[in-house]
Amino acid sequence: MGKTLPFRKKKSRKTFAEYFAGIGLMRLGLEKEAWTIMLANDIDPQKEQMYRANFPDADAHFRSGDIDSLLPSEIPEVTLATASFPCNDLSLAGSREGLEGKNSSAFWGFIRALERSKTRLPSLILLENVTGFLTSHGGRDFEDAMFALNDLGYAVDPFILDAAWFVPQSRKRLFVVGVKTKESDTDGLCELLQETPIRPKALVQFILTHPDIRWRIRKLPNPPSSPRKLTSILEKLPDDSDCWWPKDRAEYLLGQMSPRHREMADKMIAARNYSYGTVFRRVRNGISMAELRTDGIAGCLRTPRGGSGRQILFKAGHGKYFVRLLTPRECARLMGADDFIIDVPLNQALFGFGDAVCVPAIRWIAKNYLNLVWNKLDATEKRSATKTDTQPFRRVARG
Repeated sequence: MGKTLPFRKKKSRKTFAEYFAGIGLMRLGLEKEAWTIMLANDIDPQKEQMYRANFPDADAHFRSGDIDSLLPSEIPEVTLATASFPCNDLSLAGSREGLEGKNSSAFWGFIRALERSKTRLPSLILLENVTGFLTSHGGRDFEDAMFALNDLGYAVDPFILDAAWFVPQSRKRLFVVGVKTKESDTDGLCELLQETPIRPKALVQFILTHPDIRWRIRKLPNPPSSPRKLTSILEKLPDDSDCWWPKDRAEYLLGQMSPRHREMADKMIAARNYSYGTVFRRVRNGISMAELRTDGIAGCLRTPRGGSGRQILFKAGHGKYFVRLLTPRECARLMGADDFIIDVPLNQALFGFGDAVCVPAIRWIAKNYLNLVWNKLDATEKRSATKTDTQPFRRVARG
């Protein structure tokens, strides 16, 4: 039997439960827009360790273990439930087993947790996952997920944000907001759905070709444009730091580059000033290749499974070059969590940040979407309560 947590008292009616909480970056973004955490749940003890290092109040609301182990008594009544569920089986780089895969099937655990809430369903839902969610199994997985939310009473609205609009990291993610309502905006879809960076062609086409899903599309502002570049998040390590790779290892990386990428590296090395790029190793035609990116934006942070997901920094100029992994602090900055406390080994930190959400992207969603919908729901609820309170007393006639 599970243990009922001593949930904190509500400081605000803008409360949320964070499922698949990881290291807590969803919380960081929401709290910056005045949302109050009531429940956090995750199954990974190493991520929980990082979470607890940053949130001393975790004893009051963190529930360890599988989402299916949560009892109804352990799920508080909240306004918003978030689910950044595992992407392994939905990612283009993963197994593509979809929502029936070993990891991404955890989505159905989230649905079951909502079902156990019964009459205390949250007014709002926020899903987050890779953009491959949209195309998994020819779109059937995304369709099934949207119908599942519809069946619980939610009208849904998907959109895509790229972390590069906020921080110097290329990280496109698909978000879905669900609003518990009997209304939908299906009739006005053609007018609302214009191709934009937030709702690109593939997403618009999916929505228009699935009119049987109960959509509730909201017009969103254009995405911001971040002036930050890779150099703004780098730690200033001396050239003799132990973090830089030895010469033979750095030379081996250069040897893994294709002629085009090697030419880019050689130009950087020959330049009069130092410049920086990032490198990922990828398997191309059965061969491990090193791919260099030099546009001032880091590649998408990933979990370091088998070492291939660890992003490499390439510094070159004055006829020299240096190579090292991105540090945990640099990864934190790429996720918009600049001051995050990091007191764990390298790989544990990289796993934590690789599976997390971009904090300023979550804050943008809260400010431009969740808060506006909540304000409307709150105003409607207050009007309804006032109307009820002011109803004249009527004497009931006795028979």
